[in-house]
Order: sequence, then C-alpha cells, then structure tokens
Amino acid sequence: MPAGAADARVAADGLGEVLTLAETGFADARALLARHGLELVEVAPGEAIPGSYWGAPEAGVIGHRVHARSDTPVHSLLHEACHLIVAPADRRASIHTDASDSQHEEDATCYLQILLADRLAGVGRARLMRDMDAWGYTFRLGSTRAWFEHDAEDARAWLAARGLLPAAGA
Repeated sequence: MPAGAADARVAADGLGEVLTLAETGFADARALLARHGLELVEVAPGEAIPGSYWGAPEAGVIGHRVHARSDTPVHSLLHEACHLIVAPADRRASIHTDASDSQHEEDATCYLQILLADRLAGVGRARLMRDMDAWGYTFRLGSTRAWFEHDAEDARAWLAARGLLPAAGA
C-alpha cells in the first residue's frame, strides 16, 4: 500500500490535503470519463466503494465503471479510470478491482492520468503530481514530476503506439 493510502487527508507539499472530488465536484470528471466510454458511479458518503483495490476512499473499477465517493482523491479517480482506458477493450469488461496487467500498463496509466488532470477544472498536472507524491507513488528519480519530465519516454511511446495520447485541447 502506498505511504498515506490509509488516510485520504495527506499534506501535499504544504498545500494542504490532497484534492478530493468534494472539492472539484463530479460533473467534470463524469464528462471526462464519458468521453472515454467510462461511467463514473457516485458512491454515498460512508458506503464501501465497489472495486476499490486499496479500500475507501480510493476509487474502484468494475468493467467500464469507476466508483468514487466525495472523499475520493482526484488522483485515485484518474488513476483507476486510466487503467480502464489503457486496457484493451476485450479485457476491460472483465476488470474487477485489480486492473493492472503489466509494468508497462502501470506506467502508461500514471502518464495518462497526469495528462488528463489538465482536463479537469481546478486540478491540472502540477497539482496532480504533487498529490501523487504526497500519496506515496514512487518513481526512481524521486518524484512524479522528475519521472514525467525526464524518465517517462517509454510510457509516452506505449500510449502513442496504441493511439491513447489525448490530442491537445481535447
């Protein structure tokens, strides 16, 4: 379990807590996921999150649905959604809870979630990367930003080869 995963309220580089859906709302995230053929299912406060690998408040995945509560961190929602986006369509339908298929897919998922953060009002890649670091994502260069800017060529190439890089402004 990543450092801090048991507590959704982790300090993010002195910025306060990691950003949650309570702060950004569900509407933009729902629209973003819909553009990728996914459904965002809002779970009531205090209820278990179906398909959550780490447990609440982390997002969960089942088929083409991403389950989240208002206290779910935005980085978690994007990460789980991106697992479904990068999965081949024939495998996506059978995904339940554990979506990762390989290290290449995991890296592509992390890269894509950073790109898609720019599509959510009030989020953006800089904030998402800080939240990923605060949550406990680990990269050999020591931070999400260092990995994204200097060590993620393979993840970008993996996404490009499959036509999964979002178009600028899309």
